[in-house]
Amino acid sequence: MKAGSVRKLQILLAMLAMLGVAGSAEANKVKGKVAGWQNLLNPVWNEAKDPKKHGYSFREPVPTVRSEMRRLFPHIPKELCIAALATTPQPAPKIPVLIRVGGGRTTPVTIVVPPGTQLQFKNTDPFKHRLYAVGVKEFTPSDTIKGNVRAWTVPAGKAASYEIRDELAPSLRFWVIAEPNVAGIAYPSLKGDFLLTVEGDGAHTVQAYFSGKKVGPAKSVELKGRDVDISRDAIKVAEEKKKAKEDEDDDKKGEGK
Repeated sequence: MKAGSVRKLQILLAMLAMLGVAGSAEANKVKGKVAGWQNLLNPVWNEAKDPKKHGYSFREPVPTVRSEMRRLFPHIPKELCIAALATTPQPAPKIPVLIRVGGGRTTPVTIVVPPGTQLQFKNTDPFKHRLYAVGVKEFTPSDTIKGNVRAWTVPAGKAASYEIRDELAPSLRFWVIAEPNVAGIAYPSLKGDFLLTVEGDGAHTVQAYFSGKKVGPAKSVELKGRDVDISRDAIKVAEEKKKAKEDEDDDKKGEGK
């Protein structure tokens, strides 16, 4: 390639990079926080503790371990999906969304996408998986060996919720929420903080999703070319269980003796 052509290519790439930076700079940031997520209960746990399933039994509680550490709670950085919903339908992403399958779970566990989005399931385990979508004829069980990828496009149309399972690993559950108006998603930290990136202005709704369902109240935000902080009023995604509250009160009484 001639020196002049190389120079033109370098200039073009620089311009594209600048446009990419400018586009990201115009995006709105929504900073928020979720609370009560420790009280969310994954449906897989309820099924596993059923004696008829012959799965496993919970150990006897140890009095020296605080009650909040004796409870099962989700790993929200991949189980709790926070979505920003616009007032109008949004286009499906042109680039496929990667879902990692490994360690008996998927990453993430719950995702919210526009209908028509292609998901690519990559098997990171040393053994095969046989994924399928419950009630979906177009996504039936099929072998996906180590390192391979299986693609599936979320059906176009109205809002819906899909559950992906694995014939070879009953504990593996993945939920896809098809939401036409989703403009951006984020996953919170272990402290409950999240940061949504949303292209475009206007009225939006922030909604949390867990195990294929909405959790907690929706929160309205108005985006006008500036960042918005709604973290002062945390989104409570689950109420505290009565039994857990009683255990915690007993622990506090024991400490006061």
